[in-house]
Amino acid sequence: MALELRPNCECCDVDLPPSATAFICSFECTFCADCASGTLNGVCPNCGGELVRRPVRPAGKLAANPPSRQRILKPNGCGQAAA
Repeated sequence: MALELRPNCECCDVDLPPSATAFICSFECTFCADCASGTLNGVCPNCGGELVRRPVRPAGKLAANPPSRQRILKPNGCGQAAA
């Protein structure tokens, strides 16, 4: 089972194409580098888990394993991560 490679940051809704630097938790909550390191300080606001760099899927594998098109957005953005 491949990672979903969600298309946007849940906090600020910036586009995150498969080649973008993005950060995920173990539940695949997805955030841009600015939100992950700034507002969230490396902690997922949904589960409290660690945010780690999302791997980049090789371009040759994208046709058979496309990224998700489902955008997930916190309507009010992200505050500080839950402790």
